[in-house]
Amino acid sequence: MGRSFGFLWSSTALSNLADGVLKVGAPLLAVSMTRSPTLVSLVGAAATAPWLLFALHAGAIADRADRRRIMVLANAARTVILSIAGLLALLDLLDLWVLLAAVLMAGVAEVFADTSAQSILPMTVPQDHLTRANGRVSTAQMIGNDFVGAPLAGLLVVALPAVLFGAPALLYGAAGLLLLGMRGTYRLSHGPGEGRPLRRDIGEALRYLWSHRVLRSLAITAGMLNLANAAYFAVFVLWAVGDGSHIGLEPREYGLMMTAFAVGAVFGSLLSGRASGIFGEVRTLVGSWLTSSLLLLVPVIVPSPWTLYPTAVLWGVVGAAANVLVISTRQRLIPAELLGRVNSAYRLVGMAGMPLGAALGGVVAEFAGLGTVLVGATGVCLVGVGLVWRALSDRISRPLTSTPTLSDISGSR
Repeated sequence: MGRSFGFLWSSTALSNLADGVLKVGAPLLAVSMTRSPTLVSLVGAAATAPWLLFALHAGAIADRADRRRIMVLANAARTVILSIAGLLALLDLLDLWVLLAAVLMAGVAEVFADTSAQSILPMTVPQDHLTRANGRVSTAQMIGNDFVGAPLAGLLVVALPAVLFGAPALLYGAAGLLLLGMRGTYRLSHGPGEGRPLRRDIGEALRYLWSHRVLRSLAITAGMLNLANAAYFAVFVLWAVGDGSHIGLEPREYGLMMTAFAVGAVFGSLLSGRASGIFGEVRTLVGSWLTSSLLLLVPVIVPSPWTLYPTAVLWGVVGAAANVLVISTRQRLIPAELLGRVNSAYRLVGMAGMPLGAALGGVVAEFAGLGTVLVGATGVCLVGVGLVWRALSDRISRPLTSTPTLSDISGSR
């Protein structure tokens, strides 16, 4: 797909390997410090809270500045932050609050890096290759995050916690260097003017998102799903890991669960285009979200490693397929000069509930038990899927041969 996409893809693969180590390693490290559901859930809240605080500003800046440069600087920042955390761990100065601070600051850099990454991809490939390109990027993300990063994190937590920070620091640094191989400039020639205040750019993006029927419906549903899943997985580690847990996994076995998820996600990413061609984008997306929601009940009803690992594979398949379709649709529907801002506005709505969900999951589990959180989160997911089903039902009800696309219903603004 070209030299620039190759460097972008390689950088994405390395940065997501670092993400995977940190995403799984930080909660496992927290569990070794405390068994309080509230305190453990704060790790998930710290990782996602920056989206609530900085997403809109990151999008506005991505439409003004060189998107590649933003990604390079964000990766450099994560390298420095995690190197300091690794040094503190090596000196035996690491505690839960230092862990939370490192996760929070790395999360701020992630907001700017990820917002620019989704906005820069359409500048590296033709529009008719977007779904294919996003499928490859999603595959790299899942392999790095879960297939390699997750089990590696389980080993590092047991072996040497300092490396849990040092390894991602090196990977983020290498990812930033790879981006320098992309030729040309990645700053919009027709973007918003430098003299305009950021709040005006942000307001324009919010108005566009709210007036667009498809994007609005998808954002609201994504927000509900992310809130519920954040609550679910913030405490799921307590349901799954340890002698007193319901499933009884070791930390390395929890990492293998994420590997199983990644195996499914690779297939889901690669098959999403073919599935949407057969069933239509709307049917494929709603069906994927519905299946993913119902699967959340499996570890509750049958808490066993023998059911958990196949369930994780299916989580990966349907989750990745839905993710590729939603990202490709946004990139097709949003004008280039608004892509960074509207993308970030969408992700703010979609991800704003994640820190709240993670914190809420811990509090509810503390007083009502882990099972209440897991079942309740499933119910919220099903309500969210019902809302998007209703919003897009005029397309879902058409024959399969019509293969409806989300773009087909974008005219109603």
